[in-house]
Amino acid sequence: MSGSQEEDDLAAAWGAALEDEGAAPAPDATRVLNQAEIDSLLGFESGPAGNADESGIQKIISSGLVSYERLPMLEIVFDRLVRLMSTTLRNFTSDNVEVSIDGIVSLRFADYLNSIPLPAMLGVARAEQWDNYGLVVVDSALIYSVVDVLLGGRRGTAAMRIEGRPYTTIERTLVERLIGVVLDDLTSAFEPLCPVEFKFDRLEVNPRFAAISRPSNACVLVRLRVDMEDRGGKLELLLPYATLEPVRELLLQQFMGEKFGRDSIWETHLADELLSTEIALDVVLDEQVLPLSSVISLKVGDRIALGVAPGAPVRLRCGEVPLFEAELGRQEQRLAVRIAREFARGRRAEA
Repeated sequence: MSGSQEEDDLAAAWGAALEDEGAAPAPDATRVLNQAEIDSLLGFESGPAGNADESGIQKIISSGLVSYERLPMLEIVFDRLVRLMSTTLRNFTSDNVEVSIDGIVSLRFADYLNSIPLPAMLGVARAEQWDNYGLVVVDSALIYSVVDVLLGGRRGTAAMRIEGRPYTTIERTLVERLIGVVLDDLTSAFEPLCPVEFKFDRLEVNPRFAAISRPSNACVLVRLRVDMEDRGGKLELLLPYATLEPVRELLLQQFMGEKFGRDSIWETHLADELLSTEIALDVVLDEQVLPLSSVISLKVGDRIALGVAPGAPVRLRCGEVPLFEAELGRQEQRLAVRIAREFARGRRAEA
């Protein structure tokens, strides 16, 4: 009888708990996020009202990257590259070519390799003076446009694309010539800043074989748009930060020839003040080393003989630094010195 009573009490307690849970959630119940809140947290807001700025975990992940704005001179180099390419590609294709910058971003090397739209050609370039590498990526639209222009295709018609086949030897050769022109312009763009020569190393069609840096290393990517009337495509230039490290100090400049930590006005003022500064010079006739017992036993009237012959040169010192060698003489009723020569900096250190 007692067992059945306990079971009835336990069932009643469970029923009351379920009724309370269905009526109103407990204040300490765990709240589950819906899909919209999860997307907002991760920064994957969709729709036209979605914010274009990164948010949430994307900001945390990308916070470790170095932004290219910290290298202001690099943007000037790329602007110069665009101007040079507009001229050289016109001569290369004998067509009206317009080159523009779509954007300059910083990203990790592995992220860029995974985002390359295939098919494409990846030219590996070597910076001789910096002993490192860079990438020049030409997309399929620009490849077919260049081949069409160089082989005499009609103007006003889009380049014919044949997908699903490897690039031919003629296409690879023409793209190698295009990449060589771009690398020559890149060399000229860096020339006012520092001497460096970009040389073509090899051409790859598989991004895995174009690995020039560690996957986690940060890189600077500049996207260029090449328009040839109704034809054109995109060309991307990737430079790892390790490649730019030898000239990092130059790329940090706000303008060409900037000197960090120097102010010419302050330097001139400091030099003028130093020239008018008064210092005390000591004429050293002789220096002797005496035991402490002899110094203590000195009395009034004792004489200390100087071990210097008459007419011997004496030294002029400022503190402990010897500056000049002079001759001792007399002018009227006072002792005077005449400077004979100056101590060189090396002899000052020895003295």
